[in-house]
Amino acid sequence: MRFSAARHWNWEHFYTVILKGLKVYLFYLTVLSLFRLFFLFWMSGYMGEGTGRQDILLALWRGGRLSMQTAGCISLISLIPSFLLHYLYPSAEKWSWRIIHGIALTALSVLYIASFPFYRQFRMNFNQMLFTGANDDLYALLVTMIQQYWLPVRLAGALLLAGVLWRLLMAWLRWTPVEQLLHDVRLPRLLRWLGKLAFLGGCYLAVLLGVFGGSLGWQTSVNWENAGVTKDAFLNEAILDNPQAIYRAWVLNQRMLACNGLDFTVEDIRALAAALAGRRPDSDDLDVYLQKQAQGARIDKPRHVFIILSESLANWPLLDKYKDIPIAGGLRSLIAEEDTDYCPTFLPNGASTVSAVTGVVTGFADANLYLTTMPESFREPYVTASAPQMEKLGYATNFWYAGPATWERIGAFTEAQGFDHFYSRGDFGDAPGSVWGCEDEYLYAQVLAGLSDAPSFNVILNASNHSPYDVDVEAKGFDREAVRAALPPEAQADEELLKELGHYWYADRELAGFVRDVKAKYPDSLFVIVGDHADRYNIDKTPPTYERYGIPFIITGRGIHKGTLPADSAGSQIDIVPTILELIAPKGFRYMSVGASLANGNKRGVNYGFWITRQAVGRADTVPLVPESVDGGPPPGIDQQAMEDYINAVRSISWWRPKYGPLLDASKLENRS
Repeated sequence: MRFSAARHWNWEHFYTVILKGLKVYLFYLTVLSLFRLFFLFWMSGYMGEGTGRQDILLALWRGGRLSMQTAGCISLISLIPSFLLHYLYPSAEKWSWRIIHGIALTALSVLYIASFPFYRQFRMNFNQMLFTGANDDLYALLVTMIQQYWLPVRLAGALLLAGVLWRLLMAWLRWTPVEQLLHDVRLPRLLRWLGKLAFLGGCYLAVLLGVFGGSLGWQTSVNWENAGVTKDAFLNEAILDNPQAIYRAWVLNQRMLACNGLDFTVEDIRALAAALAGRRPDSDDLDVYLQKQAQGARIDKPRHVFIILSESLANWPLLDKYKDIPIAGGLRSLIAEEDTDYCPTFLPNGASTVSAVTGVVTGFADANLYLTTMPESFREPYVTASAPQMEKLGYATNFWYAGPATWERIGAFTEAQGFDHFYSRGDFGDAPGSVWGCEDEYLYAQVLAGLSDAPSFNVILNASNHSPYDVDVEAKGFDREAVRAALPPEAQADEELLKELGHYWYADRELAGFVRDVKAKYPDSLFVIVGDHADRYNIDKTPPTYERYGIPFIITGRGIHKGTLPADSAGSQIDIVPTILELIAPKGFRYMSVGASLANGNKRGVNYGFWITRQAVGRADTVPLVPESVDGGPPPGIDQQAMEDYINAVRSISWWRPKYGPLLDASKLENRS
């Protein structure tokens, strides 16, 4: 290459090559949208009954927004080298466009043609089976694809499609009436500058739409995890274009590969599990140590049982020191009722919502395993899973989620773990909300409408108290100025904090209202209310550990009273279902759990990074453990060895059992990386 052949920068050269990039962007967005439309038409037999035009239009709209990301990525891959060659080696620029898009369109076409038989086989767009298949007998796979899926014919069709698309794209890039018009027309200097600014503004807008999936910011962005908002599984899969589906598969596979768990020997686990169960370490069957028998029902069997995982429902607004800030009136009034008890020393299962879901659904603590991606989680329910055990007591089991079924594979995961029914935003119609889910009042209305006289066990996961905090809480009655006046002077000007507190107020009001509505209609119901996690916002910029991470445990319903939970009770989310079972199950009822009932005297909780008792809280990864006072007094003493053994027992069991099964066999660790 001779540098003398390079071009000097000028505006005409700049907008010419950038305009080509924009044309490429529009071309791929159109192609991906047409691919999706034809896929929906050709595979329409996989749509569920009751799927209507509105659902299809929503899928096309949502998919189009998501494909803006894909089109943007492909455009960038071709624009960067072509832009450089345009200035450094002009004669090679056209080959850059041709070669890159020849490869890209061939790959897209092959993937598209392959997506039809893939969906028929797996009832999903491309998923982790791509990576699983890479470890199979490749020769056998090739023979199968030739014999069963007509690989040569499909490949020929894909190449033909790629050739047609390539020629169309090249013709589109050669069609330059806009460039010619801009070259020929001579405008006043001011108009030329305004035109340049408008062009740059359009480029900036295109970049934002590409980065954020058809949105102008992350708060409303569409990505593969939140794209599936229709009520139909087929439509939710069709929303993902093929590159997005492969990206999903890669991310989930990376999460699965990261599930190396913890570092305990078989001997460690046996001894720890035996100590936790209060028996001798005389069995290599881990399930022996998880077996429990209910001591006998303490309340009449409730008609409906609810576990409400409320988004970011921290415990600190319920503390006396914050009682004058009017954001938790609903829960405070509920706690004051005679049929309610409250444990203020409770921990989430992890730092994110998915950990709360896995803790309640499977009964396992967070142990560096991504349970919603592990193949083991989809084979059969774990023995500690909540839904099958509640089903033994005669309950239909339902999981209600405000957001899309595709988030963290929550729909498929909960059903694989034994829930009879899973309901998500796609089932609720055109309910207002954010990218994370519909507003709480609409979720609770759906749950209430779905109840009948038949007994049911319901896990409810809401989403309104989550960034971007875009519920119009003032329109719903939030008194911003009253809250502002109750804040410390240094916090009163923090408008973002006020917005966050307004969403806590909204979540609190709707939750308490839902409990009252259900009690009025079905007074023989039982509710457990917890946060999915805390640690999102506090008034204090450097809050104590207890205020930062603690969530409430509230239990209410017929038969519950002050003192149902002992004064020294504490726990974490793996203790929720054992608490319910010990309250309602008949004497001798057999169940399996890692956690223990708060009603039976459980006095400690542990999660991914912390432990808690009624008096103390601390990090679980320090040696020795360093207790901090819950009430702000002097640090209390703890039994170091007992707490360390409890932490290690919960973690080691929650690692081994879901990953390796019930048998404690050291040979299973031989090939562990």
